[in-house]
Amino acid sequence: MTRTAVFPGSFDPFTAGHLNILKRALTMFDKVIVAVGINQDKRGFFTMEQKMDIIRQATKGIEGVSVMSYSNLTVDFCRQSGVKHIVRGVRNMIDFETERSIADANRRLAPEIETIIIPTAQEFAHISSSAVRDIIRHNGDTSLFLPEGVVLPEK
Repeated sequence: MTRTAVFPGSFDPFTAGHLNILKRALTMFDKVIVAVGINQDKRGFFTMEQKMDIIRQATKGIEGVSVMSYSNLTVDFCRQSGVKHIVRGVRNMIDFETERSIADANRRLAPEIETIIIPTAQEFAHISSSAVRDIIRHNGDTSLFLPEGVVLPEK
C-alpha cells in the first residue's frame, strides 16, 4: 500500500524551508503531492504556472513528489485525490497556533483526514515566502533562501 500525503500551500514562492519540510515528509510517506492552492486572502506575487515551475525545479530528481494545483478546500482536494494525510510545516509558535486551528477545522470537516505538523529545521526557521518576495522587490540575492537550482522568473 502506498502512503500518500498532501503538502498544501500558496508557495509564493517555494523556499528552502518548504523543501526541508517536503524531504522530511518523504521519510514518512511514499508519495507527497505538493498542492498549490489559491488563497483568496493573499494577492499572488507569482502566477500559478510560475509557482508550479519553481516547485518542479526545486524537486527535480526527488522521487515520490508530484505537483498539482487546486482551488477548493484542502480536505476536498484530499478526498478527490484519495489522500488521508495533510502535511504542514511551522517555523515558530505563531505558525503552530495558526496551523493547529486549521487542522482542527479540517478535522471537523473531514475526520478521516489527519494533519501532521512538522517543525522546520532551525537553519530554515527564518525563511518566509513574504521575506523572499521583499528581497525580490528590492533586487536582492535570494539564493540563500531558495532551493538550489531554482531560477526565478523575471518580475
